[in-house]
Amino acid sequence: MKKVLTAIFAFLFLFSAVGGAAAYVNAEEDTELAKNCKAAYLCDWHSGTRIYSKNETQHLPIASMCKIMTLVLIMDELESGSLKLDEEIAVSENASGMGGSQVFLESGTTYKASDLIKSICIASANDSCVAMAERIAGTEDLFISKMNERAKSLGAEDTVYVNCTGLPKQGQYSCAKDVALILGELLRHDVYYSFSKIWMDKISHPKGRETEMANTNKLIRFYNGCDAGKTGFTSEAGFCLAASAKRGNMRVVSVVIGGSDSKARFGAVSTMFDFAFATCENKVAVDSERVLDEKCEVSGGKTDCVSVKPERSSYVFVNKTENPEIVLDVNLTGLKAPVKIGDVAGEVIVYKNGVETDRVTLRANEEIAKNTLWDAIGNIAKNWNV
Repeated sequence: MKKVLTAIFAFLFLFSAVGGAAAYVNAEEDTELAKNCKAAYLCDWHSGTRIYSKNETQHLPIASMCKIMTLVLIMDELESGSLKLDEEIAVSENASGMGGSQVFLESGTTYKASDLIKSICIASANDSCVAMAERIAGTEDLFISKMNERAKSLGAEDTVYVNCTGLPKQGQYSCAKDVALILGELLRHDVYYSFSKIWMDKISHPKGRETEMANTNKLIRFYNGCDAGKTGFTSEAGFCLAASAKRGNMRVVSVVIGGSDSKARFGAVSTMFDFAFATCENKVAVDSERVLDEKCEVSGGKTDCVSVKPERSSYVFVNKTENPEIVLDVNLTGLKAPVKIGDVAGEVIVYKNGVETDRVTLRANEEIAKNTLWDAIGNIAKNWNV
């Protein structure tokens, strides 16, 4: 059964189209959103649609933005249950000896995983990165192999890691498009936001010291809707920033590499955010909170049908000047009693201008008990004309 909507939407699987989606604005056009930066990328998080780009696949050093992948692997471990936030993580002499930005972890002691993650997100702590890498993979080298494997699995073909910190090292590079893709994967983990949104905090050391931390991503405090991101700087990479902001139904990801100074990177990302929110939008095609008008047939139950709800919402990303035709194709499979809440009952396919953009599973919204023998006899008697 197909429904035509006059609104606009779709929700591609997370960043599945980031490489092939059409751009709304190109750097070659009159609009220059990322001044004083070597490369930039701006896209919608839900669909992966590219809104703006500048030298998007140019291989460049990205400094501490390498830590985005470090955090992705940490979040993977948390999601799988292999790592707990309250787990005590041992700090090796190798980890505590990292240079660059750090929180001065004490060698031979332990810290909660949550504190190490927090210090990576807020203070870009190299020592915490290595401690977590050694916990997850045994050695940093093995962890780096995991980073590169994960990058390839996401489709980040223009990225090579040689350490987990982003400290200068020959052979390490990425590009603006890949950084956006990898940050998009990190944004899929809800627990990440509990760290990324912190402006200021401190880490307490086992021997009684405390280290104050302030978020290197200043937009967390100064840009409305910004709740995630990672800065980076080395003399080779310049000033870098990958960040995300959400307003209403729309979340966007913005990346700059090689900014001339810190003001340039924060200014360019803010300008790209402003452009996206001013010219583009996401609207809901499938609402996870709304019961569908269609009901799924049930055989052998106390009632012959059951209401259904989508397991998640679905969106389509558009320029505000667009008015595409949206079609919802509802396919119900039929169920056999007993039916439990959450049983798969079919799917709804979303089309935008005749092109499939998403498929959302439909699930039973109520329980339906199985007919008993006495129910069957009662139904026969009720329908028996004498």
